[in-house]
Amino acid sequence: MKFKLLYFFIFLSNYATAQVSFQAKPSKTQLGINERLRIDFTMNEDGDNFTPPSFENFKVVGGPSQSINNSWINGVRSFSKSYTYFLSPTKKGEFTIGQSRIEINGEIHKTSPLKITVTSAVDVPKDPNDPNYIASESIHLVAEVSKASPYLNEPVSVVYKLYVAENTGVRNWSELDSPRYNDFWSQNIEVKGLKVKEGKYKGENYRYVILKKTVLYPQKTGKLNIEPLTLDVLVEVPSRRRDVFGRLMTSTANRIVTAGKRTINVKALPVDGKPIDFSGAVGSFDFDIKSNKNTLKTTEAFDLTIEVSGKGNLKLFELPKPNLPSALEVYEPEHSEKVSTKLSGMQGSISDRYTVVPNAQGQYPIPTVSFSYFDLNSKTYKTLTSKELIISVARDNGQNFTGNPQNTTQKTNVASLLKQFSSFKSDGGLEPIVRHPFYNTSLFWCLFLGPLLLIPLVIVVSKKQGEKALDVEGNRIRKTNKLARKYLGSAKKAIGQKELFYVALERALHNYLKSKLKIETSEFSKEKIKLLLVKKSVNKLQIEQFLNVLESCELARYTPLEIADMERDYKKAAKVINVLDKQLK
Repeated sequence: MKFKLLYFFIFLSNYATAQVSFQAKPSKTQLGINERLRIDFTMNEDGDNFTPPSFENFKVVGGPSQSINNSWINGVRSFSKSYTYFLSPTKKGEFTIGQSRIEINGEIHKTSPLKITVTSAVDVPKDPNDPNYIASESIHLVAEVSKASPYLNEPVSVVYKLYVAENTGVRNWSELDSPRYNDFWSQNIEVKGLKVKEGKYKGENYRYVILKKTVLYPQKTGKLNIEPLTLDVLVEVPSRRRDVFGRLMTSTANRIVTAGKRTINVKALPVDGKPIDFSGAVGSFDFDIKSNKNTLKTTEAFDLTIEVSGKGNLKLFELPKPNLPSALEVYEPEHSEKVSTKLSGMQGSISDRYTVVPNAQGQYPIPTVSFSYFDLNSKTYKTLTSKELIISVARDNGQNFTGNPQNTTQKTNVASLLKQFSSFKSDGGLEPIVRHPFYNTSLFWCLFLGPLLLIPLVIVVSKKQGEKALDVEGNRIRKTNKLARKYLGSAKKAIGQKELFYVALERALHNYLKSKLKIETSEFSKEKIKLLLVKKSVNKLQIEQFLNVLESCELARYTPLEIADMERDYKKAAKVINVLDKQLK
């Protein structure tokens, strides 16, 4: 009877330990709208196909991050796996976070719904030792707008700067919300590298980097909104703790920064003095009309080019059209743009090239063409008029040519042709070929016995190659080491010298992409790299990891780092090069 009870309790204990647990654990059930919520979806058995809830009325600002804990203590196995999300509420109220799902041992398990209450903003405690408070006071994102009240189609530049206080570093950041420019024509200006500069924020000394530059041309009047840029920044802040060597230690904290929504009040162009032919050009321009030929024949054509050059909204208006005589046949124009966009706006030239064919001889005047624009310097309309051109068309005499082509054929001088062959000799001067025997010579026996002697060597080499081909893990390690030595050798030698190390690491990453994508270093930007890797069907996660390593190189130059951080970044770069190399075939 005792043994039966013992077996029964053992069965119950095994049954209890075999129970699958899958729970959603929130950090709090009530929070202010300016706070963040952490939710851990935890299980005690490994599962697949995890499906999170929709998180309606919340914005995911971090995660999902995955962690696994597997340990044995006194012969008892302990396992846990969790997916972690950080959420930011979008409005006040009582909300329900729905069920999440996961498949464990072929069965579907679900969490219970969570009731979360979001209240008005709460006061954040100003603890000078709290990393979150220090981060909130040390990191600021600012959108600098060049004009608050521009004219319609007048360029407006927006520069996004991230200000960082002294003794504070930035490890990494991710873009949570991109700025939207509704009712604007927009053009991003490439930012090549993050250059740290000194500046002031609210009268205090800060360092800053320019993250983004954009040129906007408003396309309607009134109050237009520029939606904000929002970043999730991993900040390194100083603490009062010291390591075993007496050096100050740093703490990390996440900080969500936003540039804030900006409003632009766009003025309409003046009505007084507006020309009838005004097509919306705003800026400072030159105007010209020219022909590549002034004199031609009736069988020829000429090109008539209308060109506007200068500085302004060159891509946002139409060129005037010429009014040509009916005796000239005109084809549809070929439009050409040579425009560069800088922070001050567009500049360059645009043109329409018409192909014109005359139908008869004569003198053809090309009437003047006018072009009107609004001058931002004088705040008035200006009209430019081209010069009148005269095209002279003469009759092509070749059109009336008549005759028999056979009459122009000349007779062949047979004697002269025969004379050409007089230099050839009839005596070839041939000599008999002397044959030398090949059989039983040294070369004969080398060629005969050589292949037989090479057979054992071929067998040994083939066996070694077969063993090497079967060593999948060894091949992977050798390939990784080869790539690391090729591209990361200089960086590895510089570990311990922060500036030299990250310069070498960044150059190695660029050289690797340069060899794989066949583009010049001057063409590199994060947007360009991402676009090219997407075209090469590279996994999105690998693209993000590669860009994160590049950003670490850019930010690390003004971030306090230890040798362990450099070794970690080196291993991360070697890993991402190896994984990326498998997909860039």
